[in-house]
Amino acid sequence: MQLKFRHKVFLAFIINSLVIVCCMLLIVRYFAHHDFEDYVSKVEMERLNELADSLGQKYQKSKNWDAVLTDWHQRLDIPPIGPGQHSGDFHHIADPVFPPPAPPSMERHPKKEEPPPYGDPPGPPQDSWNIPPHVSLFDADKRPLTRTESASADGYRLKPIMVEGQRVGWLGIRGFRGPTRPLDLEFIRNQSRTFYSTGGVALMLAVLVTIVLSRHLLSPVKELAKGTRALTSRRFDTRIEVRSRDEFGQLATDFNAMAQALEKYEQMRRQWIADISHELRTPLSILRGEIEAMQDGVRSVTPSALESLHFEVLHVSRIVHDLHDLSLIESRDFFDAEQTAVNPLEVLEETLKSFKSRFEKRGIRIEAEKGDMKHVEILADPGRLTQLFSNLFMNTLRYAHAPGMLKISHELTSESLYLHFEDSGPGVPEESLDHLFDRLYRVDKARSRDQGGSGLGLAICKSIVEGFGGRIKAANVPFSGLRITIIFPVSG
Repeated sequence: MQLKFRHKVFLAFIINSLVIVCCMLLIVRYFAHHDFEDYVSKVEMERLNELADSLGQKYQKSKNWDAVLTDWHQRLDIPPIGPGQHSGDFHHIADPVFPPPAPPSMERHPKKEEPPPYGDPPGPPQDSWNIPPHVSLFDADKRPLTRTESASADGYRLKPIMVEGQRVGWLGIRGFRGPTRPLDLEFIRNQSRTFYSTGGVALMLAVLVTIVLSRHLLSPVKELAKGTRALTSRRFDTRIEVRSRDEFGQLATDFNAMAQALEKYEQMRRQWIADISHELRTPLSILRGEIEAMQDGVRSVTPSALESLHFEVLHVSRIVHDLHDLSLIESRDFFDAEQTAVNPLEVLEETLKSFKSRFEKRGIRIEAEKGDMKHVEILADPGRLTQLFSNLFMNTLRYAHAPGMLKISHELTSESLYLHFEDSGPGVPEESLDHLFDRLYRVDKARSRDQGGSGLGLAICKSIVEGFGGRIKAANVPFSGLRITIIFPVSG
């Protein structure tokens, strides 16, 4: 079964929370046991110090261990070590935690216990020291004097017994083996229940926080998915509300920018189709009308009628040719394959020579600025640069007043080359400047068609300039005509 993204996010948070809670419980439980054992050990060592001092005082009175051992065994109810016996042989006599039960009485009718008389109760002598069951006594050479688990002091933590600055024996306590007393065990169980309860509550809180957090994090993803489905349905007016400034907010902003661009391109596509159909419909309608009139005998086939048909065919052919060029120019692969280092001023000079006779025939004078052209290079295609300059010259020939003038100048900086083309007029309306390089745009549609323009020449110029990393713009010049400026980045 393939999990959805929201399930993966939820499981990731849950597993992460579970691992954190389990690690927390293990660490807290370990340190709780360790600190408790350390606390009990320190308490026992403190008691061992007090017992060592008491035993030292008792030893000092008799200068030997006999009296101490007598009291010791009386307190623990252990018989003294006899000749030939090892202290380890008596490890079964008294258990440190659960002492053995007293033997049953041999009498059939045991006597009732008499209450003790007033005064001190009978039994072992009472003094200030108590002997824990897991404590053993050793002499100065660490030989056991009381019951031990082995014949040596191995496994015991030893405390020296000092009398008048001399070590007379050792008091040993077995290594701590964990809590054994009922109260200690009950304390550990209570602490463990507390830890587990805390972990369970933390895990439930983690689940609730994960549910809320996963929903909060996935809500932008759901909106993006919904918006994407809307775009696939060609609803390019879809927008997503930006609610944060994080990566999801940036993604929503990028999505809105993409949707806006798609909406713009859709509008351009519709306008493009409408303009093309309009441009082709007019000449085709004229051709159809002329041919049908000749077929019906309304109009005779004369050289002037054939010339009119030929003009319309050339117009349609020019539109189709320009559309093909525009599609090639706007292909990024085309520009990447054709760009080389070229001097645009040399290409401009050669193109101007080929148009010199046309300008003279039209009555337009050329003023070209002369300058050093040896060290100017840009990354471009010489053929496309020739097409760029040819379209600009053709635009001047069609629309500039005659007699008139075309002034060509250039400026060179460390980063860019500026080319200026300024004619003698007329200019264009200010509202048309921003649309002058749009496809199939004409300032005066009727007059432009009569002059043979397809409305694609300046659009091709813009595509060529931008394909080479440059910019093109148009502006009206006071007391003159239209000035077109081309800016090319200069190669190093």
